[in-house]
Amino acid sequence: MNALRTLHSGGMLDRVRDSRWRQRRLLILCYHSFALDDEHLWRPGLFMQVGLFEQRLAMLQQGGYNVVSLGEGLERLRRGDLPPRSVALTFDDGTGDFYKLAYPLLKKYGFPATVYQTTFYAQRALPIFSLICSYMLWKGRDRSLAANPNIGISDAVSLSTPEARQKAVHDIIYFAATRQLSTSQKNELAAELAGMLGIDFQDLLGRRLLQVMNPQEIKELASAGIDFQLHTHRHRTPRDRELFDRELEDNLAVLTELTNSRPIHFCYPSGDYDLQFLPWLSAKGIISAATSVAGLASPRIDPLLLPRFIDTSARTPLEFESWLTGVGALLSKEAVIAALRGAMNS
Repeated sequence: MNALRTLHSGGMLDRVRDSRWRQRRLLILCYHSFALDDEHLWRPGLFMQVGLFEQRLAMLQQGGYNVVSLGEGLERLRRGDLPPRSVALTFDDGTGDFYKLAYPLLKKYGFPATVYQTTFYAQRALPIFSLICSYMLWKGRDRSLAANPNIGISDAVSLSTPEARQKAVHDIIYFAATRQLSTSQKNELAAELAGMLGIDFQDLLGRRLLQVMNPQEIKELASAGIDFQLHTHRHRTPRDRELFDRELEDNLAVLTELTNSRPIHFCYPSGDYDLQFLPWLSAKGIISAATSVAGLASPRIDPLLLPRFIDTSARTPLEFESWLTGVGALLSKEAVIAALRGAMNS
């Protein structure tokens, strides 16, 4: 951070921002979810407060950045005619808080955006099982959870530490998986857990915490110009070709029906990718795939291994600005190169 302050005070960020090097590159920003309540305190790497997100959008506007759609940005990157300071905005998962909190701000600033939409829970007005269990255990971190074999908890456990809560959620998810519980049965299990923790589960459902956008919301935003692209149906990337294809096909079928457009871009869920996926994606007509690897996209990058910058609540305004200008990527590359050289010389 001290290095960034020095570079900023010396005008280096502005020089890199306006360099020919930066003009030949596209920064793809990645966001996940936005806090409806206190989710940013539970998982700050996943949830951002909407006020902070608006500050980011204001920085894009005030800095004169050209916010382009993902499709336009990638096409112009390939052609070599990107506008200066090009940035694309992407949002993973397509949670309901995007509809409620992020989209109104994107509309206010006039910025295009791509949502990589997972679709299994979009067809079910229920919270994502693993996340709602983890969130409720965090909410009950000042309590102890009694043993309950009906939810997979064999012994009483204090929830005061992250490790204890992680083990508890693992045991609950394992219990549900081994018994092949249906989605509705998992939701009933989550409701039982809420009762044990003294949490109003119906209130969580009513406020739609940890739910993805429903079909009506996806249709509405697609009609309003939001670009919906592929993120697998069940938010997973199996190494089995048949299962992988099924994830894409199910995801594709739902999104095509809801948006009246065939998606051709993809994002690896949780950043989980494998080189064997590349020909599988190509065979399905996918022309780009986004990773969670930090970097700026250059004309030479494999479009099925696109780098992005994941913005989170932990990023300072200066760190965010450094990535907008390109300095953050340069410093990141230098750190990797230095580490590799050190490893080779050790």
